[in-house]
Amino acid sequence: MAGHTENSVVIQAPLKLVWDVTNDVAGWPELFTEYASAEIVERRGETVRFRLTMHPDEEGRVWSWVSDRTVNAADRTVHAHRVETGPFAYMQIFWRYEELPGGGTRMTWIQDFAMKPTAPVDDRGMTDRLNTNSPVQLEIIRRRVEALATGPATPAAAAVPASAEKE
Repeated sequence: MAGHTENSVVIQAPLKLVWDVTNDVAGWPELFTEYASAEIVERRGETVRFRLTMHPDEEGRVWSWVSDRTVNAADRTVHAHRVETGPFAYMQIFWRYEELPGGGTRMTWIQDFAMKPTAPVDDRGMTDRLNTNSPVQLEIIRRRVEALATGPATPAAAAVPASAEKE
């Protein structure tokens, strides 16, 4: 049995703004509360290879991995997968963006994965974790992008200290 999740958020902001902010991988530490750093390793056409490093977990462990992410502006989708899989046998993430009537944007994350037998959780456990954490991160992204849409034009202006948003 493999894991599968699908989570969405509606952001009251133009598609172009949502697309630009959420596809700026180098800016993810200011967009997500869980990432301490995002290092761009390589760019090849529409694909970016990057290293994400998370803030330490409750046991002080720091998780880091390399992923490839390919954007397709024509159909408003993004395909990503982990190159360094860590505890995953594989992890694939599909992002879909839909422009809504009235100027809002629906952003959907679909994650398909399988855990290695040696992972600290199985497929069901990771599904539960992702279905708990993804809505939290999507809500933070929604608030930050909406703040950009109505206020100053810099991501830092919408940033709220991560300690104020941990849920």
